[in-house]
Amino acid sequence: MEQTKSYFRLGLFVTLTVAIVAAVLFILGGRALFQPTMTIETYFEESVAGLEIGSPVKFKGIPLGQVVEIKGSLATYQRDVPPGKRREYIIVRARLSGDDEEVRSWQRDLDGLIKAGLRVRTQLAGITGQQYLALDILDPKAHPPLAFEWKPAYPYIPSAPSSTGEILENARKFIANLGKVDVEQLARNLDKVLVTANRKLEELPVKELSAEASGLLKDTRLAVARVNGILANPGIKQTVDNAGEISERLRKLADSGELDRMVTSIGDAATRIDGIVAENQYDVRVLVQDLRATAANLRALSEAIKRYPAGALLGGPPDKVQIPGKSP
Repeated sequence: MEQTKSYFRLGLFVTLTVAIVAAVLFILGGRALFQPTMTIETYFEESVAGLEIGSPVKFKGIPLGQVVEIKGSLATYQRDVPPGKRREYIIVRARLSGDDEEVRSWQRDLDGLIKAGLRVRTQLAGITGQQYLALDILDPKAHPPLAFEWKPAYPYIPSAPSSTGEILENARKFIANLGKVDVEQLARNLDKVLVTANRKLEELPVKELSAEASGLLKDTRLAVARVNGILANPGIKQTVDNAGEISERLRKLADSGELDRMVTSIGDAATRIDGIVAENQYDVRVLVQDLRATAANLRALSEAIKRYPAGALLGGPPDKVQIPGKSP
């Protein structure tokens, strides 16, 4: 009885352990088995060294899947083709994964994307030499599909030369073109350029330019000396110091709130003056008229004093004096 219980416990333990391990594996990566996938293939003429099974596949930098197979076209499609007619291609197959809608979108729009320029090329993943497959929209006329005679087993996406290959090809063409350069003609052209440059330099009015430059430097020195003299004037320094002191006082006045109180007081005073004037408008008008009459009287008195100073102070104008020997 005890032995049966031990076997039961052992079996239960093993069952639970297997279930836990399966659950962990499912959480870590088993869910990918239930995700929709799509396998595509492409062909390369150039080497794909650095590309391995499991290398990522990206569309404009977005992870999209991974490489699942790398083979030669001979072992895949050309076993019965004579050696002289075989295509020396490298077949790369990749599995695209994602949610159901994304995979269906690729399946539905793949032909249209290829016509628009969808191409596959290898790119370096870093300085280690590892490569990955990059899907991108390129010029379809500049990157036409490779020619082949078989029917692809999976949806086919044309390839394009890798960016590294393009750089190497451009460098190779540049080096090849260097060998076609006529060095002697280039030297003659360079000599002509130097002669023309020397002639133009000799035609320059060096003396006139030197004299004008000297005059300009002299005027500049005089202007600088004048500015230094002005700045050295004690009055300028005193003015700057006074301005700084006034600014500091105004800042302190503003910080203390006294300036705001002054403005408020002035506004209140103006309001009160407006009220007083409005209430005594008639009296002010009469007072102004009296002041005008007084001013007119003072003006008349001033003119009288100018004409008859003594009479203005003592009485009327003096009587005329009769001079003897003259008729009145």
